[in-house]
This record gives sequence, C-alpha cells and structure tokens, in this order.
Amino acid sequence: MHALLDPTNDYVFKRLFAEAPALLVSLINDLRPDLPTIARVEVLNPTITPDELSGKHIILDVLARDGQGDCYNVEIQVRRYGAWHQRGLYYLARTLGTQLNSGEDYQALRAAVGIHLLDFDLFTETAEERQQAQWRFEMRDEKQPHITLGNLLQLNLIELKKADRLGLTASPLRDWITFFKHWREDSIMTKITHEPVQQAMHRIRELSADEEARRLAFVRERALHDEVSFLNEARREGLQEGLQKGRLEGRLEGRLEGRQEGEEIGLQKGQHLKAINTARNLLKLGVLTNEQIAQSTGLSVAEVEKLRLEQPH
Repeated sequence: MHALLDPTNDYVFKRLFAEAPALLVSLINDLRPDLPTIARVEVLNPTITPDELSGKHIILDVLARDGQGDCYNVEIQVRRYGAWHQRGLYYLARTLGTQLNSGEDYQALRAAVGIHLLDFDLFTETAEERQQAQWRFEMRDEKQPHITLGNLLQLNLIELKKADRLGLTASPLRDWITFFKHWREDSIMTKITHEPVQQAMHRIRELSADEEARRLAFVRERALHDEVSFLNEARREGLQEGLQKGRLEGRLEGRLEGRQEGEEIGLQKGQHLKAINTARNLLKLGVLTNEQIAQSTGLSVAEVEKLRLEQPH
C-alpha cells in the first residue's frame, strides 16, 4: 500500500478539488458558512502545465465561478512569501477588474472571493491575534467598520496550524482543518463523520494509488524544496558578500580615517613647531615676559619657561 499523498502539496490540493467540483462547493460553503450557500461551480483552470509544476514562486490555485457569477480563488500555501498578501490582492483585483466587457454596466460586477489556507502562523504580534485563526478582509471604513462598500472584493484566510492548536468548536470548518493537519492519522480521521471530508480522504487514497500522480506530486515537492534551497543559498551568498564588502569598506574607512588623523596630527605638530620658533625669536628680543610670549604664541607658560632656559647666555 502506497503512503498517502499530502493534501497541503498544492499539486495534490488542486487535483483534489479542481477535478471534483462538488467537493469544491462543499469546501467553499464550509469555509465561509455565514455567507449565502452556493450550489455549483465551474472550475476555470482545471489543468496543470509542466511549467507550473517546476515554476518558481508559483502557487497552484483553483479558480472557480458559481451559478451567480461570483468567482473564487481557492489555494493552500505552505510557506510565507515576502509579498503574499500583495499577490493575493492583485489576483483578486484582476479577477474583479476583468469581468466586464466594453460598455457593460458596473451593476453586472460579481464578487471576487479569495479563500487561502495557510499552513503557517501569520498574525502573532498580540494576544488577540494569537487567539484568532480565521480572518476576512473586505472594503470597510477605518473608524466605522460597519460601513462597508460590500463584499465584491473579499479575502478569507485560515491559519491551519493555529486553528488546530486553538481547537475550534465542532463544525464542518473544524473537520476540514483536521483533515489538512491530521490526514495521516487514521485514529483521528475515522472519527470525522462530515461526508465531504470523507470524500476528500477517499480521493486522496485514489490519487495516492496513481503512479503518475505520485510522480508529479514528487516533482512539485522537489521544485518547492529547490526553491527554498535557492533562496537560502542566495541569502547566504548575499550575507557573505555583505560581510566581505563590509570588511573592505571598513579597511578603506580605517585607512581614510588614519590618513585624516595623520594629517591632523601633522598639522598640529607643524603649528606647534611654528609657535616654538616664534617664541624663541621673541625670547631673543628680550623684551616680553613669559606670560606675554605664551599669550602671543598659544604655548603654555611652562613651555616658554623651558625655552628660555635653553637660550644661550
């Protein structure tokens, strides 16, 4: 018996839901239960190209449209990219903005809804953030959040690890979270009675028995590992280059500072010698006192006294 494929692998995730629209409908309804239930969807990007499997910074998503024309971008992410939220907003905005043909009424616009499952903790700065795992972002006023421009542009996030730790109340949402976090554990999965999750487990077993699906899942996993390795290597090289550059700049700066310091010391010595010579000449005149010569040259009285003792009698 083959080991089960990981549903958090985005290739497996897309095969799981893009090839089973009814299962995708259940997932969407369960992940956003306080919004109107949808009955069916059309998957708009059912295929996966070879370039997508090995492409850098590509997340294999499922783009679908329901019977009312609302569009859904559903995806799973296992690592946090630097601009993950900009990317999500960009694709949602593009989905919204490309709906209308020339001359069509804005009233024909339908919602663009993002549903992103994150297999990492995202919001962790405050105690309140650490106690929340499900988020919805819409167009709302900052001071009066109950004033909204509607939910035509909506991004839903679920932090899977955090949600699993928090132990949400029994619900279809919790069953899906359990599926994505504990799919290997029969003792846990057999307790779930939610039919769509059981169907998802059945499809995972079917995909896991398909040699080609296993091969492509491995290709995708290898590409993701390679990407992480390349990024880490780039960071290490950047750090090393930064250290080398820092050392070089430090040496140059040290030389420059040393040169400047030397020039300053030399100038000071030159000025001091000039003052000494001036004081000697004034002493030869035999007119001024030590205090007057010190005031005129900038030397100390003790230095002038020493110079006077050196004068030939």
